[in-house]
Amino acid sequence: MSLRIGSKAPDFEADSTAGKLKFHDFIGEGWGVLFSHPKDFTPVCTTELGAVAKLKGEFDKRNVKVLGLSIDPVEDHKRWVKDIQDVTGFLPDYPLIGDSDLKVAKLYEMLPEGAGETSQGRTAADNATVRTVYIVGPDKTIKAQLHYPMTTGRNFDEILRLVDSLQLTAKHKVATPANWKQGEDVIIAGSVSDDEAKQKYPQGWQAPKPYLRIVPQPA
Repeated sequence: MSLRIGSKAPDFEADSTAGKLKFHDFIGEGWGVLFSHPKDFTPVCTTELGAVAKLKGEFDKRNVKVLGLSIDPVEDHKRWVKDIQDVTGFLPDYPLIGDSDLKVAKLYEMLPEGAGETSQGRTAADNATVRTVYIVGPDKTIKAQLHYPMTTGRNFDEILRLVDSLQLTAKHKVATPANWKQGEDVIIAGSVSDDEAKQKYPQGWQAPKPYLRIVPQPA
């Protein structure tokens, strides 16, 4: 079965820069972001890991655990993070998984089963598909997944915006419109009838179309 939104996020145990961890236990009762990289000491990924380190406090505020993965041994990661701090000014203080046996990459369908069993001798180009982001909810299901090419750095402000939307819509029967940001108006979910909406929003709503009912963001 392919992993999709709504799929159970596969659990795994792995070594990391913070020691051995179990993915589901690591997330605990909160949310998780797993983001992967094809190789240590690669330029775009170096900037990404620093960008996440800079935003770590924002993820913490949202009860989101961040977990990086790269297809190299943990010892290489420990040397790499020094470069990341030199380049970006931020030292990653979140775990970075060592996946030198490719097990997690295969488990999360970043690499095919026939990719082999070791990172040794593999180049970043060989691992080009290991450029994904999985957002996992407290129920350990996949809430969102994003795939990027090696040449395009990820926008982690957008990933925070996506987390905000996911958390809001998990709590309230609303959806967020294009380019929505925290505090802006939202859309009453299509699953909510007008009668139910009148009870929830007695002040009413804007409706440029009958199926598009706009209200202030719930507190």
